[in-house]
Amino acid sequence: MYYLKNYMEEVVDSKIDLVLNSMDVCKCDKCKLDIKAIALNSLSPHYVVTDKGNLYSKLKEMEAQFEVDIETAIIKAAMTVSNNPRHQDGEE
Repeated sequence: MYYLKNYMEEVVDSKIDLVLNSMDVCKCDKCKLDIKAIALNSLSPHYVVTDKGNLYSKLKEMEAQFEVDIETAIIKAAMTVSNNPRHQDGEE
């Protein structure tokens, strides 16, 4: 079976924890999803058609090619969310 996939989302998912762990920002589920959404909206989508077995190899190719842009987008998004968190008090 073939899938249409935005690999930028996969690469952001694979990098977000590493980047956020190096920052002093809220890592609650709400803030993390907001950071992911903002980062993805600032990156160009890269859609590919692949079968499930090729998912991992495609992800690794994209990761190497876009690593700096992705990490920069995550950092900028984390700073934006950190300055304007949408979670409720006590959710952190």
